Formats: sequence, C-alpha cells, structure tokens
Amino acid sequence: MDRLLPWSSVWITGASSGIGREVALLVAAAGARVAISARSGDRLADVAGRSERLTAVPLDVTDRAATAAAVDAIERAQGPLDLAILNAGVWQPMGARGFDAETSARSMEVNYLGLANALETLIPRMTGRGRGHIALVASVAGYRGLPQAAAYAPSKAAVISLAETLAPDLARQGVTLSVINPGFVDTPMTAVNRFPMPFLMPAEEAARRIVDGLARKKFEIAFPWQLVAMLKLARVLPYPAYFWFARSFLMPRRKGDG
Repeated sequence: MDRLLPWSSVWITGASSGIGREVALLVAAAGARVAISARSGDRLADVAGRSERLTAVPLDVTDRAATAAAVDAIERAQGPLDLAILNAGVWQPMGARGFDAETSARSMEVNYLGLANALETLIPRMTGRGRGHIALVASVAGYRGLPQAAAYAPSKAAVISLAETLAPDLARQGVTLSVINPGFVDTPMTAVNRFPMPFLMPAEEAARRIVDGLARKKFEIAFPWQLVAMLKLARVLPYPAYFWFARSFLMPRRKGDG
C-alpha cells in the first residue's frame, strides 16, 4: 500500500480482533476517523485505545434497530461515512455428523443478516449523497460448498451473491461496492480449526491487501492467489469431478477411514 487513502470517515464492524482490528489500525494510522464496532466492549475499548482516531461503538449487528442507531450516531460524530466495512462474522466447523439447525441459523443471522441490517441504513444515506463505498466481507468458502463448512459456506455464498446483485445498481447511483474473499487468515476465529489451513496468512498482511484493494475500488478482493485459483477452478468443475476432489483432498480423514 503506497497511496494516499481516499477516506476520512470510516466504520468497521467485527473490529475487536483479527482482520477487522488490523484494518482499523491501518486506516486510522493513515489519518481517517474510524468508528469500530463489535459485541465485545472490553476488547473493542482496547483497540480504540491504540489511536485517538479510533472510536468504539459497541454493537450486535443482529439487532436491526441498534444497527440503524449506531450508523446515525457515527455520522453525527464524525461526518458522512466514506467507507463502511461490514466484517462481523462467526465460524463454527460443522459437517453432516452433528449437523445442527441452530448453528446454521446463527451463522446466517450474523454473517448475512447482520450485513443486511447495516445495508438497510447505509444504502439510502450513500445513494442520497451520490457517493460512498461499502465493503462486504465474505470468504473463499463461499465459492463452493466445502466439507466442515455446512453453516459457514452457505452464509458466505449468500454474501457473495448479494454483492453481485447490488454492485451494478449502486454504481449507477455513485456508490462503490466491494466483496472481500479472504482465505485462511491467522485470527482467533481460525484458531479453533483442527485441520490443515493451506497458505495461512497473518492478519496484518490480509489487512494491507484489503486496504489496498479498497483504495483501488476493486469489486473483488480475494487472497491468497493460490487458494483463490484452486477454489475458483473447483467452482466450474462438474459435480462428479468436484465431489471426487472434495472427498480426496478437502475432507479431513476420521479414525477408521480407509
């Protein structure tokens, strides 16, 4: 990242740790005023204490009314938002064994409907001004159904589809929309994984790639390229070939498997 950042007022959800935290620190260091939101008030306050340009706005994005109120408060405090990065998300491994409807619902509630709650308030404000930039954080897991991602992958596929649906319409009204599709990033969220995570990337490097891509107004910001290429290829495979690939290379083997 070697360019002057084009934002003065920024909002980032899911900013108490991981990618959201690192992006917030990076953008604040470049001079923007950044409102940061998450459910964890203590961790959020710790992040906000690292820069006078960071302001903690505790929020559960699944609360529709509270999300609208948060956007209103942020814009009154630091001016119209130039950029909103909707990053709040949850991950819990789940496959056919132990499939749970509550886990599925929670994943969709946070990862997809949490974004929708924010968009409901952000879109009319930004389109009314004829400017602004919204970034939706999805995942390469949204490219195709992946083993052990029965709750997570469908929610992220929904986010990618939403971004593709909204981007052309918003562009006509002066608003940029980006979708961010990270691979494996070394964060507290991925620390629970007990399977190999190829091309695992530090959160600081992921943040640099995200900020650089947003500054360039890219629609899709996806990394690392090796995993992106592999999964985009998998997306176009016919089902028999893809299911063979998934069974052979993507599914962790259990004790007793041949």
